[in-house]
Parts: sequence; structure tokens; C-alpha cells
Amino acid sequence: VSDASGCSMIALLHTGAAKFSQNLLSRARQAVSFLLPAGVLKGFSSIVSRKLASHGFGASMAAMSSFPPQRYHYFLVLDFEATCDKPQIHPQEIIEFPILKLNGRTMEIESTFHMYVQPVVHPQLTPFCTELTGIIQGMVDGQPSLQQVLERVDEWMAKEGLLDPSVKSIFVTCGDWDLKVMLPGQCQYLGLPVADYFKQWINLKKAYSFAMGSWPKNGLLDMNKGLNLQHIGRPHSGIDDCKNIANIMKTLAHRGFIFKQTSKPF
Repeated sequence: VSDASGCSMIALLHTGAAKFSQNLLSRARQAVSFLLPAGVLKGFSSIVSRKLASHGFGASMAAMSSFPPQRYHYFLVLDFEATCDKPQIHPQEIIEFPILKLNGRTMEIESTFHMYVQPVVHPQLTPFCTELTGIIQGMVDGQPSLQQVLERVDEWMAKEGLLDPSVKSIFVTCGDWDLKVMLPGQCQYLGLPVADYFKQWINLKKAYSFAMGSWPKNGLLDMNKGLNLQHIGRPHSGIDDCKNIANIMKTLAHRGFIFKQTSKPF
């Protein structure tokens, strides 16, 4: 179909089909609920869901019935790695800049932004930094500056539709350091502006403590342990940490947790 009215009609039909599939499952449950024990009823619902999936309703059913809807269309999972040493060097500079775009309806990763960044104040990485993060000198040499990476982030955000005012998205970090300390501190040092979308976020540690009733002192390791999840990849790899954050969020969402902004407005 090439005309706009035809496209609208197809979208309407898809919406109607999804609603029909929900109604069908709901009526089927009601019809047998007084005849079947709860355990059998659960199995019956699963069978109906699989039958609906065979007719093309699987994705919509799984997305809409597995957990409550979130407040955001997208979660932007972010975890910086930065220059470091013992004792700590100043200023610290971001050397890894990963973002995962997580769909708020399915909690699945839809897109990835990942770049390494050339440090300029302390261009030579310390042995401590390489051991901690796994980032070697050759991974940052010749890479774009922070200013150039921030420009590419903005281009990626636009390409992904995240700058549309009707699209609700928010960053998610493991702690407040990334967006409260690291990014604004380095931008101030370099005389760079901080985009408004970096000024509100969800601290996963706080979200986890709200959901589980305990504070994760050891960050991702404690959260994975508390949720019986396997740790993904290498600790202190920015992109691997993002994958762990996304996995923890998906698990909490499936348990019914609704994520809310934890940062105070700037």
C-alpha cells in the first residue's frame, strides 16, 4: 500500500488484532476459571498464548502481558570508564562512552552507541587503569575527543528518534557518578555545554533498593547476586556493565517494578 490512508488502515488493523488477542485470552480464562484449578488454568493460558503466537500475536501478547507498562518509552543505559590511578589523577577523563537503548515496553536492547575517547590532559593510560578497565593504550589513541563524541551522541539520539518531544526517555546509570560528577565535571573543565538529556537519570542502585529492600554495596555484583543472575562479561568494562544494567532492569520489570527518575532536577 503506497498511500497514507492505506498505511493508517493497516496500522488500525494491527491495533485491532492486538486488542482482539487480549480480549480472546481474557474471555477464555473467564470461561474456564470456575472449572479448573489455578495451576491448570495457568497452563491453559500458556497454551492459548502459544496458539495466538502462531497467528502472529506473539510479540504483542508477550510485551503487554508479561509486566506492567513503564513510564518511559526508552531507557538509555550508560556506564562511563575514565582515566584513573592510585592515588587518583585529576582531572579524570572519559575513555569509554557506551549507551544501550532499551525499549520500555519489551525491556529489550534496540540499539547501541559505543565509542572510545582520546584523553587529552593525561593521554597515557596508567597500568592501574588498563588492569581495572581492560582498556589498552591502542584503544584510545587516535580516537575522537570528548567534544566530538558528544556530537556523535547527539546525532545518534536524533537518528533513534530520542529527541522527539513526544518520546519519553531517560538515562540509567549504576550510581550517580557518571552524570552528576564525571560528565559535568569534564565538560566544565573543557568549556563544553552539557545537553539537557544528560541532566536527569535513574540511579539503578536506588531503584534496586526500592524494589528489593536492600542497598547493593558492591553495585552490579550484589544486584546480580540478589536476583540470581550471571554476571555478563568483564567488571569495569563500560559496554559489559551496560549489558548487566539492562539485564537487571529487565528482571526487575518482569517482577512488576516501575522505574522512576531518582536524580533531582538541575
